[in-house]
Parts: sequence; structure tokens; C-alpha cells
Amino acid sequence: MKIGKILKEYTVLTLATCVLNLGIYVFKFPNNFSFGGVSGLAVVLGSAFGVSTSGCNLVINMVLILLGFAFLGRKFGIKTVYVSVLSSVGLSLMERFFPMSGPMTDQPMLELIFAILLPAVASAVLFNMDASGGGTDILAMILRKYSSVDIGIGLFVVDLAVTVSAFFVFGVETGLYSCCGLMAKSLVIDGVIENINLCKFFTIITDTPELICDFIQIELNRSATITPAEGAYTGKKKFVVLTVVNRHQAVLLRNFIKKESPKSFLMITNSSEIIGKGFRGFNS
Repeated sequence: MKIGKILKEYTVLTLATCVLNLGIYVFKFPNNFSFGGVSGLAVVLGSAFGVSTSGCNLVINMVLILLGFAFLGRKFGIKTVYVSVLSSVGLSLMERFFPMSGPMTDQPMLELIFAILLPAVASAVLFNMDASGGGTDILAMILRKYSSVDIGIGLFVVDLAVTVSAFFVFGVETGLYSCCGLMAKSLVIDGVIENINLCKFFTIITDTPELICDFIQIELNRSATITPAEGAYTGKKKFVVLTVVNRHQAVLLRNFIKKESPKSFLMITNSSEIIGKGFRGFNS
């Protein structure tokens, strides 16, 4: 892998981690929102034992990293280690140099939105780059290797236990806010990941495949597949062109076909899982 590409990846990882920490430290910690994960557990333990929340987060993450190396060895992702260490140390430094005595505003619902949105967007970016914020994700990797436990259910049970504990430590109001956060978190992450990867799959039935494919290859720098076809009603020979492009290219291709081959028949489908050369899974 080229040095420039590595630097670009780790710059994005660093920025995403900063956004993650911003949401956790500024909005999650001061309001005692405890909707799962290591940060949620740190909020509960920090309050229950009267210790630093960021310190708890650091200790728990370091223990989990050591467990990851012990049980997973070389399969333990270096990106996850980098993000986990950077996030934990960053939260501790923020607590030291930018202490917060309470929430920024008197609007807990507004702060809950940012406590969900910022970490969820950052987590989606990390997941999309084959990394994660560490924490309970490390436990998931260990469970996946050594047991047949359903990882999704296992992690949900852990997050639910942390969220329920908020009722006993912080009271009903904070517990209910934490429940809302737990339900919304995964939906936001899934939605962001889908939009990051969203592409447009074109099925084009046409009489002019060469014209369309030239535009796809030369102007859009993509490729396509051509297959012969026959109209069921007319019996005329047709061609089907299949291609996948990003959202910006989709607009250009649609407008080109509308102008240059208006008799073509188009079917445009959203797809967020495209694996192959030029997309994911192989070198572009």
C-alpha cells in the first residue's frame, strides 16, 4: 500500500475519532447518557464509584485491547487498536484540559441528539474503513472466534444491561433518555453506512449499446456488461447494458441517455453493497 494512501486513511481515522470523542465527552458524559458500549459503562461506573469517567473508559479499553491481543493475536486489527487508544487517551486529555462541570445546555433532548448523532456518524465512517472504536467490538471479535454465540444478540444484551443500570444509578429520566439512545444508535449507524456506500445500479435496455458504453468508459471511467436480448412483445433484438456508478455519475449517465438515446428503457436501483474492482473488495 502506498504511503500516501496510508496517510489518507489514518487522517480520516483520526478525524472520525475526534468527532467520536466530541460527541462522547461534550454531550454523553455530562448528561450521564448510558446507552451501551464502553463509554456507557464508564459513565455508570464513574458515577457509582465516584471516579473519573474518562479514566474508567481508558482502563476498560486498555484491558480489552490486551484481551484482543491475547485471544486474537495477529488477526486483531491495527486500525481498531489505533482508534481505541487514540479515543481513550483523547478523552482523558479532554477531561484534563477542558473540564466540564455539567451539560452545555438545559435541553437534554437536544444534547441526546448530538450524543447519538456524532458518535454514530464517526462509528459508521470507522466501520466503512474496516475499523471500529474498540470496546465491546473487541469482545464481539473474541466471541466470534471462540463460540457460536450470535454476536449481534450478545452485544445487544451487554448494551441493554448497561442501559438498564442507568435507571438505578441516575434515575428514571436519564434511564429513559438512555433507552432512546440505545434504540436510535444502531439505526443511525446503519443509515449513515448505507448512504456512504450508496451507488446506482443501471439496467439499460437499448438499441445503441456502443454509444452508451463509450460514455460510461470514457466520460465516467467505469465499465459495463452488455448482453443480447429480445423484446417479448415485438420480438425485436435489443441489448441490455448493466453498470454501477456513484450518485453524481448516475445523474450524468441518466441525462446523457435521455438526450442521446431517448428510446432506451432505464431501471435505476439503489445499492450499498457493491464488491469488485473499482468499488470494494479489490484494488481499484
